[in-house]
Amino acid sequence: MTAAPSRLLPALRSGLFGTRTNTLITLAMLLVLSQVVPPFLRWAVLDATFSGNAAACSREGACWAFVVAKLRFILFAFYPPELQWRPSLVIVLLTAILAASALPRFWGRPLLVAWPLTILACWLLMQGAFTATPIPSNQWGGLPVTLFVWAVCFAAATPIAVLLALARRSTLGGLRTFSVLYIELMRGTPMVAILYVAMLILPMALPDELSFDKMLRAILMVTLFWAAYIAEVIRAGLQAIPNGQREAATALGLGYWRTQRLVILPQALRVVIPGMVNLAIGFLLATSLLAVIGIFDLLNAARASAADPQWLGFYNEAYIVVAVIYFVICFGASRYSRWLERRLAGGKEGSAAASGGKPSPALRKE
Repeated sequence: MTAAPSRLLPALRSGLFGTRTNTLITLAMLLVLSQVVPPFLRWAVLDATFSGNAAACSREGACWAFVVAKLRFILFAFYPPELQWRPSLVIVLLTAILAASALPRFWGRPLLVAWPLTILACWLLMQGAFTATPIPSNQWGGLPVTLFVWAVCFAAATPIAVLLALARRSTLGGLRTFSVLYIELMRGTPMVAILYVAMLILPMALPDELSFDKMLRAILMVTLFWAAYIAEVIRAGLQAIPNGQREAATALGLGYWRTQRLVILPQALRVVIPGMVNLAIGFLLATSLLAVIGIFDLLNAARASAADPQWLGFYNEAYIVVAVIYFVICFGASRYSRWLERRLAGGKEGSAAASGGKPSPALRKE
């Protein structure tokens, strides 16, 4: 739980100046901040231009007028302006399904049904369904594409990763060998190479009647690529579960799949929450690599906005906007990870208390 206000100041004093090493580090950081913060504030606030055109902006300060003029392009790229309510609605739908997935009270079959329906609705919205002219994926871009690719690929890769992790621990030699080869091959291949396969190799490998949009090809290959990384994190959680859990489930007459679903996987996934969130944050940042195959994600749209001849060269402002968006999402995911760990640990503590057992000191502290 959060420290009481009366205990916050002593905790800060102890953390910042409690030892000689902490004191030296604190003083060094204060020195660095004194050299960095004032020039940044002068550039970002005091000498900044908040309205007007490019001619009104001075090179000594930030040109936030550029952000005002190009924000819609940064968020939606080349999507037709009169239809930008569609990608806006996609952002709302994805945010809603991610928020529902983050709350344990919504975990269940309805959520599993809501995910494919939400993905289908987002795809139809971005595609311009029920309009006179469909919107090709070449015109998609910005924040909706980043969120859509990230959410779809991570959601689709997780069940594949669970199967791969179980297969790697299987007693069937052929299945285990396949899983090991697949995971190590994918993890040993750069994501850029995977995207080039989606762009160049996959269309040639498929018959003409099975050709499909490059966005779908990218989502397919990225999903298979991310599944290998998630599988290793889940395998670590599986290995953390004592064998006695499986033996007890077997003694109760549970089969392999019921044991995994009811006993092993819930505990393993609880253990790997920090690793899964860390991967999710890394995967979100990795979506910027979609630019190598011509997909305008959020970062690529910001870069293109600063290449406009009317607003040429304001890259710093564009990248700051993108950095703030990425930071808000990643910081929120990090805080959610800590909250979920405490929530699940609290549930475990309550179960132990109800059964007459004593929770560990770590759980009592939480």
